[in-house]
Amino acid sequence: MRCAACGHKEDKVVDSRSIQDDRAIRRRRECLRCGRRFTTYEYIEEPALMVIKRDGRRQPFDRKKILAGIMKACEKRSISMEQMEDIVIQVERTLQKKPLREVTSTRIGELVMEKLKELDEVAYVRFASVYRSFRDVEQFMEELKAMLDKERKNNKSKKDKRYKRG
Repeated sequence: MRCAACGHKEDKVVDSRSIQDDRAIRRRRECLRCGRRFTTYEYIEEPALMVIKRDGRRQPFDRKKILAGIMKACEKRSISMEQMEDIVIQVERTLQKKPLREVTSTRIGELVMEKLKELDEVAYVRFASVYRSFRDVEQFMEELKAMLDKERKNNKSKKDKRYKRG
């Protein structure tokens, strides 16, 4: 591993730990020349997954693109980087469990939206507005109305349960 600061090729591993449910290893290293510490990650190499875009083009799956979209949707929200990365991991695992080596970008977007909806409704709406390319404000409002209706039903059923107990 080459040191990012001085380019020296020799280092020592200072700390090593398993992350992402034992699917990766995080290593803290120290350069033997300049003493600078840096972090490296080792991931299990899965068979290549191809994404079928809406226009029919195919391209390799890129977890960084998913993370970038999630980060944009979560901007100025109280959502940690760890929570965002966890969504990417969950989506990636779901896709890797499937026997097919190709997945539509639509399916990926739906998986991300499911996870964001559970985590933060504002981030979900932001992601959905870009991902679903709402034609107009009316279509956007329909999505918001559906979310509010569902939330009202959930709150009503919670109240009903409390009255039944009391």
